[in-house]
Amino acid sequence: MRFIPGVIPAAGTLSFSFEGREVSAYPGETLASALMRAGVQVLRHTRIEDQPRGYFCGMGVCWECAVFVEGTGIVRSCGEPARPGMVVRLAEAGV
Repeated sequence: MRFIPGVIPAAGTLSFSFEGREVSAYPGETLASALMRAGVQVLRHTRIEDQPRGYFCGMGVCWECAVFVEGTGIVRSCGEPARPGMVVRLAEAGV
């Protein structure tokens, strides 16, 4: 299969876990993209007022799309490629 930057191949998917729910992703797709397609809007809550936070810049500048990846820690979901079997959780304060 030939890789073309910015184009997701149509063949094959993988899956990872988000908050105990199985989410499918295309090879090379970011966690943010896969989670958006799955309808996930809230990825964490603010520490002080418990306000829901989700996607903002989509290019790795802010930390609004932060998630906790088991074995890795807190990452920006917009820059983290989905891998088979990943266990991903909300990036709550104090994780």
